[in-house]
Amino acid sequence: MGSMSIWHWIVVIGVVLLLFGRGKISDLMGDVAQGIKAFKKGMADDDKTAEKQEPVKTIDSAPQAAQRSDVGSKV
Repeated sequence: MGSMSIWHWIVVIGVVLLLFGRGKISDLMGDVAQGIKAFKKGMADDDKTAEKQEPVKTIDSAPQAAQRSDVGSKV
């Protein structure tokens, strides 16, 4: 009872074909293929833009520490 025999799969496939028809299933699979291609293209574009970005610039925090000590001494 836990496994499905070949006859179960044939009936399931037959019902799906009757409900959706061959044309709708092939259109659906074409749409899925286009979605996968668009996803792969987007991932490739992200990799290219990541390589072109400039490195992150850091700011020296020492002047800020000096300003903070001046503010504390005025009080």
